[in-house]
Amino acid sequence: MDLETIIGLEVHAQIATQSKLWCACSNDDFDAEPNMLTCPVCLGYPGALPVLNKKALEWGLKTALALNCSIPEVSKFDRKNYFYPDLPMGYQISQYDEPISVKGRVSIVIGEDKVEKEIGITRLHLENDAGKLMHEGEWSLVDFNRSGSPLMEIVSEPDLRSPEEAKAYAEELQKILQTVGSSEANMYKGQMRFDASVSLRPVGESKLYPRAEIKNLNSFRSLEAALHFEIRRQRALWEEGNPPDRETTVGWIEEEQRTQMMREKESAADYRYFPEPDLPPLKLEKAMVEKLKAELPELPAVYRVRLRDEFGLSDEEAEIAVSNPNLGRFFEQVAEATGEPKQARTFVFSVLLSHLKEDSIDVSRSKVQVEHVVHLITAIQDGKISASVAKEVLEETYLVGKDPLVIIQEKGLEQVSDADELERICDQVIAENEKIVEDYKNGKERAFGALIGKVMAATKGQANPQMVTEMMRGKVGS
Repeated sequence: MDLETIIGLEVHAQIATQSKLWCACSNDDFDAEPNMLTCPVCLGYPGALPVLNKKALEWGLKTALALNCSIPEVSKFDRKNYFYPDLPMGYQISQYDEPISVKGRVSIVIGEDKVEKEIGITRLHLENDAGKLMHEGEWSLVDFNRSGSPLMEIVSEPDLRSPEEAKAYAEELQKILQTVGSSEANMYKGQMRFDASVSLRPVGESKLYPRAEIKNLNSFRSLEAALHFEIRRQRALWEEGNPPDRETTVGWIEEEQRTQMMREKESAADYRYFPEPDLPPLKLEKAMVEKLKAELPELPAVYRVRLRDEFGLSDEEAEIAVSNPNLGRFFEQVAEATGEPKQARTFVFSVLLSHLKEDSIDVSRSKVQVEHVVHLITAIQDGKISASVAKEVLEETYLVGKDPLVIIQEKGLEQVSDADELERICDQVIAENEKIVEDYKNGKERAFGALIGKVMAATKGQANPQMVTEMMRGKVGS
């Protein structure tokens, strides 16, 4: 049977505010002692009243605008009722029928052919996070530090047709969130996670069949692997003539690389939504929304095109810059200061990046500064050093943080560009290597490289290679 895969994603991203969504407790729970970042509000004590974090609202609206969403004039918060041990209120304050944004879209690029596809965004809404359960043998422990942390939930349309598309979409969302600054979206810290809904249907049909929702995936690799497994599982049911007949919630078991049935999926009625009585509806003024829109930075899709058009970056280099905004800005500053984007590409995306990857650090934590690379490229332009020597100097700068010009002077690495001195050395090399000269004159082009190599050896690699080449050509013929 020819079946089509239908995938939709719900992405939960922790908003990068200092405090939680409804109270003044710290929003930075990473490595914090359990249950230390709490108060009566985020612990759900009776009579404790929530107060909306204005900055969280602004970050949510900015992100929605970056996702091309429409912003309704009025929105409200609702109580989503369900019991779970790490949800102290017994309900989550979320948004149901009147969220802060609706009807957005994101473009992704798929496969080696770079096919562009638009994925619809149903909504972006705000809600608070629950706590965290940890299971130790027969015991379950709960840490409420994350309880009440502000989340954006970004719900896609069922427009994704493969695990690879889902991964590309999730990666693009992460880049947008990080570029906007609304979330660090660091999955290692639990700041971004996915619920993936997947179903199959016969090709040519438009109806949607019962889906399985895979809960709490916390890496791109897990997202892709879980979807592949679930598609295989459902395909086998279809081929047996027993397709899924009800919607289910499943969990992903990383160690076994499989999904496991958890329960039948809840509907909106199961959550018994009703308007949050302790929070008034929001009326979002047009002037405020326009101000937030004007503050948006250059977004990844536009940034990629500009890097390729303005600086000649390859698709791969542009993607590296988009994925590492600090590195992208570093490159631009070097390229603009030197007027040499080609050399800037070499030193930033090749030499420097290889060290950053090896040490798993961001360029902002590196000892190499923009002015260091600028000085290095300027030294090449001025004929003081060769490109090969420059790479060695940059490696030392990376290790010790010393300015390249100081390293060049201390180690005597400045290029020999004195014409008289180079002519003397070339004459000496020609006189001592008559056989190589004869081979070159007889048509062996490689022999010319050997002559150049001997000049470079005689100068310990410091001769100006362009001057040596021109001078040698003049002496032994072109």
